[in-house]
Amino acid sequence: MKEGVEMFTKRISNYYPVEWNIIPMPKNAGVLSEQDLKKKEGEIILNLLQKEDQLILLDERGKQLTSEGLAALIQTKANESAKNIVFLIGGAFGVSDEVTKRANFRWSLSQLVFPHQLVRLILAEQVYRACSIIRNEKYHHQ
Repeated sequence: MKEGVEMFTKRISNYYPVEWNIIPMPKNAGVLSEQDLKKKEGEIILNLLQKEDQLILLDERGKQLTSEGLAALIQTKANESAKNIVFLIGGAFGVSDEVTKRANFRWSLSQLVFPHQLVRLILAEQVYRACSIIRNEKYHHQ
């Protein structure tokens, strides 16, 4: 999976600057309640975001998109002069209400729950696919 994420990240970088920011677990995470852990993680996330960042929260309760729909969303954000589109994969227990409220869009890959590494691979591939759709390149077949 790591090789796949790296490959698609490199491909995306041909279209847009891209970086992964893996947020470490808060201190004492093992002794925190689920709610307290989400709150701590939420504080860290909100402190990392810039006011103008467009936050797309990956959430199984979000809106499902086709690959063309994701391409349209990215293109719309670009047309709105979004400096940064941030795709957020939440923690093991999801994200705090504050992070959900801050999200500009909630996107569901599926109603299923996936491991983080697999979500990273799917996300990287789908963003690359969206870029190829926007540029009308041959990677995506309808």
